[in-house]
Amino acid sequence: MKLEPFTPSRALSLGVELELQLVNTHDYDLAPYAEDMLRVLEKQPLPGSVVPEMTSSMIEISTGVCQSSAEVLGELSTIRDALVRAADKLNIAVVGGGTHPFQQWHEQRIYDKPRFKELSERYGYLSKQFTIFGQHVHVGCPDANAALLMLHRMSRYIPHFIALSASSPYVQGQDTQFDSARLNSVFAFPLSGRAPFALDWSAFETFYGKMTRTGVVKSMKDFYWDIRPKPEYGTIEIRVFDTPLTVERAAALAGYVQSLAAWFLIDQPFVPDEDDYLVYTTNRFQACRFGLDASYVDPASGQHMPLRDHILLTMHQVQRHAEAQGAANALHLLRGSVSTGENDARWLRNRQRREQLLAEVTRQAAGRFRSAVAGN
Repeated sequence: MKLEPFTPSRALSLGVELELQLVNTHDYDLAPYAEDMLRVLEKQPLPGSVVPEMTSSMIEISTGVCQSSAEVLGELSTIRDALVRAADKLNIAVVGGGTHPFQQWHEQRIYDKPRFKELSERYGYLSKQFTIFGQHVHVGCPDANAALLMLHRMSRYIPHFIALSASSPYVQGQDTQFDSARLNSVFAFPLSGRAPFALDWSAFETFYGKMTRTGVVKSMKDFYWDIRPKPEYGTIEIRVFDTPLTVERAAALAGYVQSLAAWFLIDQPFVPDEDDYLVYTTNRFQACRFGLDASYVDPASGQHMPLRDHILLTMHQVQRHAEAQGAANALHLLRGSVSTGENDARWLRNRQRREQLLAEVTRQAAGRFRSAVAGN
């Protein structure tokens, strides 16, 4: 099957998807209410979309094409408010976070949709274990080769995205000692990890053609890479973020991505090399395990440094681009997290340390999703 042509899009445009948890208000466990939510919301005009996900306790919201992180925030806030009102009618709650802290995967139901049923048959129990929740950020690229160049440049900053968004320390009632345990579930899939190194679209088309001829893949959706090109949208899609606890943080992360992308397109700060990936898995693991306290190995110099230092250095390098894109406030929010070391994973652990009950932590996280102030 031939790869569809890359449709150029407006450079640096943004699109954000968030996978969200639906929980009951009795014990704050996951609840299979996706179909009911969609029914309540179907007649409401929203700026983006609300669709089902793999299991019936999940829902995905997405923005339209946005030009700034402020626009992303506006659309996510509008959809968030509609979700909250619908959830109140159903006596359930909507929660962010990369994993539900104590749900049991075997209790989940695959949503009744042909693709989800097909994936369930192919991947077995992994499909139900895929009841995890991520944020995806699309950034527009002017042409196919620019998209591949941006993809491989962006790969150096995957640990930043993981650590800044990490919100999945708990799995099935246990503290995993990871800030982002969600990505361990993603890594179980055979077509996960990093994209092949190609800086020319014709070379990528050749790779895709070989893969489809094996029968292993039928479309780009079959690749669960950390970053993948989306030729039909004219974007690259970054997929390593845990879903944050607030839409404010989700929009800030999109602003950081846009600032990096502007730096890449305008300043052309470096040419990526396949050797960049020698330390890729190590850096990725460090960020998943330790979050903002991770160590980072610079792929160009081999220098070891605290990940926090590398994030702050990078934010300094992209600051003028952030200001030009209207993302200065986004960087300010994230810089505060780096300075204090408090990502959402730490927030969840601090609440559990105080409450000693994950159901209460989830209740407070639901309050935090309703408003950036509630639950603090």
